[in-house]
Amino acid sequence: MTPAQLATFPDLARQHGTPLWIYDAETIVARIEQLRAFDVIRFAQKACSNIHILQLMREQGVQVDAVSLGEIERALLAGYSPQGEPAGLVFTADLLDQATLARVTQLDIEVNAGSIDMLEQLGAAKPGHRVWLRINPGFGHGHSAKTNTGGENSKHGIWHTDLERALQVIQKHGLTLVGLHMHIGSGVDYSHLQRVCAAMVDTVKRLNCDIEAVSAGGGLSIPYQEGGARIDCDHYFSLWDAARKEIEVHLGHAVRLEIEPGRFLVAEAGALLSEVRAVKDNGNNHFVLVDTGFNDLMRPAMYGSYHRISLIYQGQPPADVTPGRPWWRDRCANRATSSPNSKAVSSSRANYRRLALATIWYCTILAPTARRCHPTTIVVPCWLKS
Repeated sequence: MTPAQLATFPDLARQHGTPLWIYDAETIVARIEQLRAFDVIRFAQKACSNIHILQLMREQGVQVDAVSLGEIERALLAGYSPQGEPAGLVFTADLLDQATLARVTQLDIEVNAGSIDMLEQLGAAKPGHRVWLRINPGFGHGHSAKTNTGGENSKHGIWHTDLERALQVIQKHGLTLVGLHMHIGSGVDYSHLQRVCAAMVDTVKRLNCDIEAVSAGGGLSIPYQEGGARIDCDHYFSLWDAARKEIEVHLGHAVRLEIEPGRFLVAEAGALLSEVRAVKDNGNNHFVLVDTGFNDLMRPAMYGSYHRISLIYQGQPPADVTPGRPWWRDRCANRATSSPNSKAVSSSRANYRRLALATIWYCTILAPTARRCHPTTIVVPCWLKS
């Protein structure tokens, strides 16, 4: 967000109320452009399933991934179609409940299966359905243990030694294998990425099955702190492209290369605008209470991650404060804990006065007294950026 855009935030708060999510469309488009080398960019909408954002993605030629029935319906409302080559919408999960099974078979939505039971259920319901195999290669990596989606401690994906059995189920039900997918975690570094690429090539050669595509998954990192390293998208693509070419030589035909970014496309484009509603001292702790929280932004509470807080100043002198973790409204009304990253966050000097407007970026730690469960959303048009 530019200073000119930040200057509009108080007016937006008065017009729409708070909490208020504000997105910069131009930033999203810029991140999409960084990944254009891939044949298909498929947005992992778990990162942001706002329908306006999904519509922007579709207008930019980005396909979409869904991990729940609700996300399927959101994608459909945003104008995505399951049909096409490649499919506009793919469902990824490790299980199929009855309602989702009925919906994906009704609409012919490709399914990226993370368990053999999913293949059995799909095959029994609709022989010939198009499927992917999400593979757990036996290892994983992530910026947090909670974002590591590979290895034996992760539920995700079909275990690499069970893939032959998965192919037998596909053949038994006449399912159509579209491709193979590997996603081992968020915040993957290059050394682990090389290992994933090699595992994909080895898997294709070992299974000796024909496929249309491979998916690199997601997990592309972003800098959460000022001065943090940015991912080299060209290098990221070059590693996967080399793997794809090796697979093409083995299969004797072209193979589509997909990538499935989530937060990489949207995390730096959003700001959560909140209003300070109360300040108080409890012993040695100075608490600043704002009208948003865990229901609007769960990442800091789930992962204990560093999150930046900025302030729209109103002329008062700065003062040191220590942000705390969210209170879970109505559930744990008297529970509050300090942030594991409080030292990093509290080093910022900011004045929090009653009714001052605070800009809470995508990465933040909050204490909620939220007035509504679903904040208003504004998508900032590209032309507004100055």
